[in-house]
Amino acid sequence: MKKLTIETVLEVYDSVSELPQDVQELMQQAQEAREKAYAPYSSFRVGAAMKLQNGEVVLGNNQENAAYPSGLCAERVAVFYAGATYPGVAINVIALTVRSLNHVVDTPTPPCGSCRQALAEYEVNQGTPMVVYFMGEKGSVVKAASIKDLLPLIFDSTFLQSK
Repeated sequence: MKKLTIETVLEVYDSVSELPQDVQELMQQAQEAREKAYAPYSSFRVGAAMKLQNGEVVLGNNQENAAYPSGLCAERVAVFYAGATYPGVAINVIALTVRSLNHVVDTPTPPCGSCRQALAEYEVNQGTPMVVYFMGEKGSVVKAASIKDLLPLIFDSTFLQSK
């Protein structure tokens, strides 16, 4: 029997003020996007800001729908917009933040599984890692050097190819 050991290394910052200045600014943009989220059902707002290789910043926020599966998370709103508007341009850094209208979220909140898979597809295709910073509405911030640190056993196109 073989054993597979998977280790993920994440950096934790006590607050946004400890982040590099450019990441603080990106997180501020994510916070602003978060406040524009359409979340009347969950009251859980999510904002995303993605810095592209060309210097552009793409924003996204969650968009809910009464037919629950029809909504879309902030991360996928942003990554799909980036892919549609700037095809072939790598995503370098992603900042994510959440806020509940029902309670204070002071725990860093990572992307959901569907968003991790969507981001992994883009990371694999661009051939370079996406650095991800995520937080609640306040408190500590977690940094992952790659989507692979958040989804180590990714499913990508290599599984669909004939051998």
